[in-house]
Amino acid sequence: MSTSFSNQAESRRRFLHMGVTGAVVGLLTGGLELALPPEVRAQSTLTPDGALAELMAGNKRFVTGRMTSNEHDLAILKEKTIDKQEPFAALLSCADSRVPVELIFDQTIGHLFVTRIAGNFVTPEIIASLEYGVAVLGTEVILVMGHANCGAVKATIQGKEAAGQISALFPHIQPAVDQAGPNLEATTKANAKIQAALLRESSTVISGMVKQGKVKVVAGYYDIGTGSVTILD
Repeated sequence: MSTSFSNQAESRRRFLHMGVTGAVVGLLTGGLELALPPEVRAQSTLTPDGALAELMAGNKRFVTGRMTSNEHDLAILKEKTIDKQEPFAALLSCADSRVPVELIFDQTIGHLFVTRIAGNFVTPEIIASLEYGVAVLGTEVILVMGHANCGAVKATIQGKEAAGQISALFPHIQPAVDQAGPNLEATTKANAKIQAALLRESSTVISGMVKQGKVKVVAGYYDIGTGSVTILD
């Protein structure tokens, strides 16, 4: 690991930790979680390993064309999701339109708690959302998923000036470029692993639950061509 990468990663950890600890952790542990009735919290009966296995089983159904989620949408919407949500997994995915998260895991309304941003990287707001997912909603696994031909990663590798605010994405992805660039696939996979590590280390809520075995945080890679998702760590 290069010195520049280590310094950038450490700076981001401190920034994310400061941005989240004061507001979000206090909200979850001191107010919001305690205010919710027990039936609205941790609903999933899956273990973290079981939740990850269900995600991958759903992806296999998607790849083989044997999907089942459409059969359940209407009933679940009417019966279970009007007043509360019961997701078993949370995802940090790229905003790319070719990555329809629920579809590629063959999941339906209320099953997945999804956060999306171009380049699937961690910000204080992303951490806040995922902390809500694990601490309040009871999700058992967080998957940080990169994908093939990611435009945000490609643009960061190229390092060219971009219109508007697009270049604001680059510093978040640059550590992966420093580690694995200029190969696009290798850098995309490195970025997913770096962001998963940041989630585990930058959030006291998530890191504490990981240590207790209550949640898993893993990185993955979605091949747009084949439809297959691979777990990276």
